[in-house]
Amino acid sequence: MIHALDHIALAARDLDSAAAGYALLLGCPAQRASGGDGAARATFPLGNMSLQLRAAPSGAVEGLAALGFATADLGKARSLLERRGLAVAQGDGGGAIDVAPAATHGTGISLVERAPGPAQTGPLPPADAEHDEIVSGLDHVVIRSPNPERAVALFAGRLGLSLRLDRTEPAWGARLLFFRCGGLIVEVAHDLKAGVSDGPDRLWGLSWRVADIGKAHARLRAAGIDASDIRAGRRPQTKVFTVKSHTAGVPTLMIGTAMSSAHPPADT
Repeated sequence: MIHALDHIALAARDLDSAAAGYALLLGCPAQRASGGDGAARATFPLGNMSLQLRAAPSGAVEGLAALGFATADLGKARSLLERRGLAVAQGDGGGAIDVAPAATHGTGISLVERAPGPAQTGPLPPADAEHDEIVSGLDHVVIRSPNPERAVALFAGRLGLSLRLDRTEPAWGARLLFFRCGGLIVEVAHDLKAGVSDGPDRLWGLSWRVADIGKAHARLRAAGIDASDIRAGRRPQTKVFTVKSHTAGVPTLMIGTAMSSAHPPADT
């Protein structure tokens, strides 16, 4: 039913400021247009999905707002979702369906019709990629959930994503669930200390892929973006750094494998 993550929607209090920040962060300009509902949007098309910035409604919290999944046949997808107990409604633009928030435990989820196409399926971009200092695509999106078994039932059972990892790591204080979706991962993180509850899930953070972590780090700092020192990633042979500004309040990580010799990592 679902073959890819089509887009992630981000609600920004100041759309122009957020679009300018993400243009620096991602290394590409935004495409400005109105969505099917007539609202202004700034879209960043990337290798395996797109980031859609939208103006946050008055009083709404700034940050990640929804996941938009791609399906080859919207009508068949709607029928299957309804048979699996997920209430759906027509999206504002007419070319999408929205899953009822009560059924997704607070995570905004929609489906759009798009034929399967080429996608970056490897875990990271190759080290010799062209423009290896800019973002090539999304590595994973993070959802925080107080109820991991409920998340498995939703993402694997009802939406049909492939559960690739279920790992409890006391040293990190977390249980992590990785769901494969096309060329990236939807990660669900559960706080072990907080325990299991029926509270809402929350779209939380983004991890972006870069080919050369050293060049990407240097580019962002030169642009005035606050970035942590480079450190070893949890995934073998990876390096990461945290982005602390220009993200519209979204916790953000850059991840890559190659390391420019001119930019050695800081000791951590």
